Amino acid sequence: MKFAICNETFQDWPHERAFAFARECGYTGIEIAPFTLARDATAATPHQRAEIRSLAERNGLEVVGLHWLLAKTEGYYLTSPDAAVRRRTADYLRELARLCRDLGGNILVFGSPQQRNLVGGMSHEQGVEYAAEVFRDAVPELESLGVTLAVEPLGPAEGNFLLTAAAGVELIERVGSPNCRLHLDCKAMSSEPTPIPDLIRQFAPYMVHFHANDPNRRGPGFGELDFRPIFAALREVGYDGWVSVEVFDYAPGVERLARESIEYMRRIAG
Repeated sequence: MKFAICNETFQDWPHERAFAFARECGYTGIEIAPFTLARDATAATPHQRAEIRSLAERNGLEVVGLHWLLAKTEGYYLTSPDAAVRRRTADYLRELARLCRDLGGNILVFGSPQQRNLVGGMSHEQGVEYAAEVFRDAVPELESLGVTLAVEPLGPAEGNFLLTAAAGVELIERVGSPNCRLHLDCKAMSSEPTPIPDLIRQFAPYMVHFHANDPNRRGPGFGELDFRPIFAALREVGYDGWVSVEVFDYAPGVERLARESIEYMRRIAG
């Protein structure tokens, strides 16, 4: 397992300071929220892309990929009943894939609940079909770039679509591409009745990426969730990808969240 941290954790820190501190803590990967570069990925200039990639390399970090793909954007929606909006969303996913590769990454984590929730009485089946249509449209570009779309199930606190790992797999199988796989998130999995280690074992064949966070929205080790059996399950299934720290409650402070999260994970990783 390799440890990364999501860059929006550092809030308004300059990228250079954030990357240097991440490496000082011991992280070897950085995961990028596109909105920390520009509101719309198309506005991220070639110079900006090259500078972020170079900055990561100078600090001994690998850019893992992107997450929060549609956050703070306008005009994109995964399950929109409007075909034009779905086509525009697929176009944007292609642009995000290009941004990801320009930065040196190869993972697109698709969470973005506010741009995928079912609206207007739409059925789950219809939502899955619309989402699969968008992903199938974008997948050829992802395949050519070597970028993988990681579908992220989220719990009911975030929305009403793709609430379980099984629902994520249903969508992945509908897309039918090796470049569309599963992302698992501890906070989200904690809302399922099945224990997190069992979910990891069950869906390991689909899993490509992993977020470590506590149900209290802070980092691993900052709440009651015991990560020991979680990391044991990751080892058991042979997971050797990235474990990225993603937090939403910054009350403990950026430095504590970043440093103590990786210290806790290292202690229990075995």
